[in-house]
Amino acid sequence: MLNRRHLRVKVLQALYAYHQSDTKDVKLHEKNMLHGIDQVYEMYIWMLSLISEVGNYAANDAQERANKHLPTAEDLNADLKILTNRFIVTLNDNRDYLIALKKYKVDWGFEPELAKTLFTILKNAPEYAEYLAKTDDTIHTDKDIIKFIFKKVILKSSIAEQVFEDKFIFWPVDRDVLQALIAKTFKNFASEDAKQNHLAEITGNWTEDREFVVDLFQKSIRFDAPYQELIAAKTQNWEPERIAMMDTLLMKMAITEFINFTSIPVKVTINEYLEISKEFSTPKSNSFINGILDKILIDLKAENKIRKIGRGLIE
Repeated sequence: MLNRRHLRVKVLQALYAYHQSDTKDVKLHEKNMLHGIDQVYEMYIWMLSLISEVGNYAANDAQERANKHLPTAEDLNADLKILTNRFIVTLNDNRDYLIALKKYKVDWGFEPELAKTLFTILKNAPEYAEYLAKTDDTIHTDKDIIKFIFKKVILKSSIAEQVFEDKFIFWPVDRDVLQALIAKTFKNFASEDAKQNHLAEITGNWTEDREFVVDLFQKSIRFDAPYQELIAAKTQNWEPERIAMMDTLLMKMAITEFINFTSIPVKVTINEYLEISKEFSTPKSNSFINGILDKILIDLKAENKIRKIGRGLIE
């Protein structure tokens, strides 16, 4: 699921888009940000659907083999065990999953060869032969071959990766979150009764997390000018154009949390943005941001502008 660091990244992406855009409609950019978060969940549903498509392609494959000009005995008696795989069966009976398929209009008709290509890889894998030979299956053992399909067939496929990258602009960034959502689903699906199994949730508490991202986004924009002045005062020896835009946005977001988010510890804020900078900015950004924020923090504390409560105490 999306944790607070992932959510901060989504806010960072939205702020970058806002500052780069000629349109300064805050509500529009906020809507796009929330849509971007929802797209992570949409990606998750598409991936679950692809896993199901790969397994269910066994029926198409069996028909194709039987329709050969000179089918072998093996062709005429293809093993269709995977069609009764408990994970796939209960997934396809899961009410929330079916609703999500309809909501996101999931249909792999635009890539008709993808499931075939992936199933061919699966069919030729020794792990699949072992699965077909196994006789004492349970939903727990059935999930083993599904994990193999996901991790070793789909995620290793350059074709599948290209499809997801074309469909979801932030695929390279959100891929790790997707894997966590799928892993959570494997854990949640422990019953042969579809009603007992639950899809992964986008965050631990979307009501609170939605409020967090919206507040962080809005306040980062509302106080952009004064926070820019704080940064400028500590970077007088730097030419503005030499400071990466991402660095500036990360520092403004951190300052926004320092002053406006009373329950988030200062150390947590600093650590989060330093970690984000490692992935989204320059190699030297980490130490640069850390140094500037430390200086700004000293002034803010002296001016009594940092007020933390509860578990969010400064020290």
